[in-house]
Amino acid sequence: MPKLIRRVSAPKHRSFQVFNHIPNLRKARRDALLNGESVGFVPTMGALHQGHLALIQQAAQENHHVYVSIYVNPTQFGVNEDYSNYPKTLESDLKKLRRLAVEYYRSDDTMGQITAVFTPTTRDMYPGLKPSSEIDGPGSFVTITPLSSVLEGASRPVFFRGVATVCMKLFNIVQPDAVYFGQKDVQQTYVIQRMVDDFHINTRVRVVPTVREDDGLAMSSRNVYLGRRRRKVATVLIRALRAIRAAFHNGKTMRDDLMAAGQAVITRELEEQRALPPQARALFEVDYFSLADPLSLKELDKVVPEHGAVLSGAIRMLPIEEPQEYEQTGTGGDATTVRLIDNLRLQQLSAILRTPQSRVGTTHL
Repeated sequence: MPKLIRRVSAPKHRSFQVFNHIPNLRKARRDALLNGESVGFVPTMGALHQGHLALIQQAAQENHHVYVSIYVNPTQFGVNEDYSNYPKTLESDLKKLRRLAVEYYRSDDTMGQITAVFTPTTRDMYPGLKPSSEIDGPGSFVTITPLSSVLEGASRPVFFRGVATVCMKLFNIVQPDAVYFGQKDVQQTYVIQRMVDDFHINTRVRVVPTVREDDGLAMSSRNVYLGRRRRKVATVLIRALRAIRAAFHNGKTMRDDLMAAGQAVITRELEEQRALPPQARALFEVDYFSLADPLSLKELDKVVPEHGAVLSGAIRMLPIEEPQEYEQTGTGGDATTVRLIDNLRLQQLSAILRTPQSRVGTTHL
């Protein structure tokens, strides 16, 4: 997709305003609109990492202004999930954004500027009833079915209801020209695109490739919970996905044949960990592996090479059993279960070679 057209040259900003309340942010957005300046919006829950910064960079390349929200949304956490323990690092996040804002300020005129950071309270975002995480709890919610009911939705039944609801609220508040999400949360991008289409929301959904650590682990705010022991084993998810992709590139198209390649990686890692003593091992459980149609996310029995597939999975890194005195542990001492997700697109090698690695596009719905 081409860059958004810059109709006028917007003034450069060395830093940004932090908005805590909706009316002030709306005034800033209205001023940009009257000046003919575009706004790219990056919604986050904070604990910013390079994956978030890649979204912001893409937004800055395509818009005059970048707005970033930092809000840990309670309605996308289930009753027994980790809302209270989710990392909240606002001051650190603002420092990262200020450094980035200075970098963009010093760049040439092709880069937009970070001009607004929105940090609302739950009282602002949910002005009526106290938000509920119960499946049948009271409140005003947006539900996108059946996309929200499979894969992640099967394991976390209120997750996408909460995501769609808070994004609808944020889109209404910010009214961005484009919104930016990461490919790591692939199902989320499908849900958001469907919501934008079905409710005629005047914005474009942009999906940026997953940013990874050197060993392949997808960057995630939850990675801070992984100490050295669990962090090393956590790469089993991307290793299994890549094994399935390799089988596809070697001519396998049937579901059972493809999934067997990933299962071999999982089985081998589990056997190796179980053979270790409790003070040295890191165990995990598989939540799911999915091989889905790239348009509907319906499960496939066979991949048609010309169409490809979305390959995704989730694992739970279990708490370590016997932490050692001098062991490098993650936030919380590796005492909580950490759920990790990841995905890859299965495409013919000929299609991949025709596609630039930096390509950013809309979701394929």
